[in-house]
Amino acid sequence: MEEAHSGVCGAHQSGPKLHFRIKRMGYYWPTMVKDCIDYAKRCQACQFHANLIHQPPEPLHPTVASWPFDAWGLDVVGPMTKSSGGHLYILAATDYFSKWAEAVPLKEVKKENIVDFIALISSTVMECLGLTEEENARIRLEELEALDEKRLEAQQRLECYQARLSKAFNKKVRPRSFQVGDLVLAVRRPVITTHRTGNKFLPKRDGPYVVKEAYTNGTYKLIAEDGLRIGPINGKFLKRYYA
Repeated sequence: MEEAHSGVCGAHQSGPKLHFRIKRMGYYWPTMVKDCIDYAKRCQACQFHANLIHQPPEPLHPTVASWPFDAWGLDVVGPMTKSSGGHLYILAATDYFSKWAEAVPLKEVKKENIVDFIALISSTVMECLGLTEEENARIRLEELEALDEKRLEAQQRLECYQARLSKAFNKKVRPRSFQVGDLVLAVRRPVITTHRTGNKFLPKRDGPYVVKEAYTNGTYKLIAEDGLRIGPINGKFLKRYYA
């Protein structure tokens, strides 16, 4: 099997193709198909260079925001090339309802920076609307009934749209989950941004890593052999590793 799969004339075929190739060479045994599939599945080169999996492993989890600035998405981009001011990261926030976006550069990611940023965007929203808290409350009371009705209509349309979107997305789902302690390979990018993909002959994945924590929404935290913690990582960037 080794010679037929990865030898001089081997092409790292999948298990079924490896089975037919060995049969054409004049060999046969009762558990031939199973053995060929298991062997190809555990091939180190095949696991690291295999094509990326495009089928989503989890159903879509839509986020419903019923009012502007009701729900925000926060993300840190980086590390990036250091700027002239010494900044390495970008902290970005997006309002799920209105798609309002705010971003600030950071030299390092600390909880104090996150707290200051949230306080900044909270005050910035009031300035951009041109309203003080008292004026906003007065106008809100004057048009309360009309605003609530429009908000309900918008929320209903949004829920219907997200239901159709989820139905179409979930048709392509191919369930793939991991348990704590499982060995996995991670796509080189964008999961691990400090690694470069290089040329096309380099492996598409890094690892193996051990699953340290598993969450219900399809995200995981990993730990490398040297103890480096990675994550959280979306499960779509992971692939089971067979030792």
